Amino acid sequence: MPARTRAVPDADGGTGLSRSAMIRRVLVLGALTALGPLTIDLYLPAFPDIAGDLGATEAQVQLTLTGTLLGFAVGQLILGPWSDAVGRRRPLIAATLMHVVASLLCALAPTIEVLGVFRVLQGMAAAAGAVVSMAVVRDLYTGLPAVQLLSRLMLVTGVAPVLAPTLGGQVLQFTDWRGVFWVLAALGLGLVAVVVFGLEETLPEDRRRSGGIADTVRTYGSILHERAFVGLILTGGLMMAALFGYIAGSSFVFQDVFGLSEQGYGILFGVNSLGLIIATQLNARLVRRVRPQWIVAGALVAASSAAALMLVFAATGALGIYGIAVPLFVILTSVGFTMPNIPVLALARHSRSAGTAAALLGAMNFAVGAVSAPLVGAFGSGSAVPMAGVMLGMSVLAVAAMFLIARPRHLTGLEPDPPITGQTPPVAPEPHLPRETATAGRRRRLGRLSPDRAHRPATAHDTVRDRPARQRSRWQRSRS
Repeated sequence: MPARTRAVPDADGGTGLSRSAMIRRVLVLGALTALGPLTIDLYLPAFPDIAGDLGATEAQVQLTLTGTLLGFAVGQLILGPWSDAVGRRRPLIAATLMHVVASLLCALAPTIEVLGVFRVLQGMAAAAGAVVSMAVVRDLYTGLPAVQLLSRLMLVTGVAPVLAPTLGGQVLQFTDWRGVFWVLAALGLGLVAVVVFGLEETLPEDRRRSGGIADTVRTYGSILHERAFVGLILTGGLMMAALFGYIAGSSFVFQDVFGLSEQGYGILFGVNSLGLIIATQLNARLVRRVRPQWIVAGALVAASSAAALMLVFAATGALGIYGIAVPLFVILTSVGFTMPNIPVLALARHSRSAGTAAALLGAMNFAVGAVSAPLVGAFGSGSAVPMAGVMLGMSVLAVAAMFLIARPRHLTGLEPDPPITGQTPPVAPEPHLPRETATAGRRRRLGRLSPDRAHRPATAHDTVRDRPARQRSRWQRSRS
């Protein structure tokens, strides 16, 4: 079909979407998912200003980031099962409205402690975009189309963390750090309109779960009994922890240690994060030739090697700022190869509980990521060694989780869900070939079919009689 009208089939065998409709869906889902990275990253250039204005230490300011990540994790655990029970739109609209209120409260916070509390609430609300968007993808797609859609989606969501510090630096040119949260409130209002007018309901009523809290707990338990799923969410969480170690420490490292301005830090953050965007787009093509679990395994090895080099450069001071920025580029590129593949591998067999499984995946990502932020602050910000050490430790643990728990050789790839108990799994029909044609072809190749019988239908007697004599039983030879 021509590229302009090529359809993208839905996982449930629907009629598919045109390319323009597919692009609209990616943009809507990307905008929703981008709310989380923007909420986390937009105020990073304001860390020194927040510390000075509220009389807080660097570690206290970093704890506001930790609170946001923890809220993000808890929010997904709540919103994921809720979206499985009532559909995708209602939780998304309610949580985004709560994000607007939390952003306004952050802008009015009088102390660092109050700011930390409201950041937790803001993170919980921002989690809706991440978990519901992933569940929507799983509602509509599976297998290779899901990998490709997530790769395209990461192009949109990858721009958010790249541009967020840069945008934050530009906002700080016209206002103080409180203005950053006013901007987040305005973004939340815009996303409410996007959901109301641009996102259809993707979970039909007959697929919703209505067992209440007990059913939710049982679903969490059954999912966590799957070894491959646990290994994959640990791998994704540890890689996110390495990423958040960079996010938590990079502002102080590049501004205080290397003397960059707020705008310079934002530009460097954006340039250094281009690898993530490039990798997500290469992944959409690479996954056609390489199984996604092996793409993840190779990316993890590359990330841990780059983190080891960065720690050496940070400890010795070799190459200056380039000894930190270049390995970070490699690490973020590796994250770009893991982000689209781990969710698809983890959710491949959980279409009936996509919101709950996506909640576990996202909660692990941000819960482990919340641990790395205070670790960087605890070891000080006088050099890049704490940031590099935390990133190295997390990436090495991610390699261990992938190879020892998830075990790429044992991952089944992108097969669909198993059939519901009591149903017979569908069997793909074999290509139709007339029996007489197949039988005649075999006998012709064996040289045992005479020309006068080559054009009449074969019979069971012909099939037996034309076998070599040694392949027939004594009874068959006597009957012939």
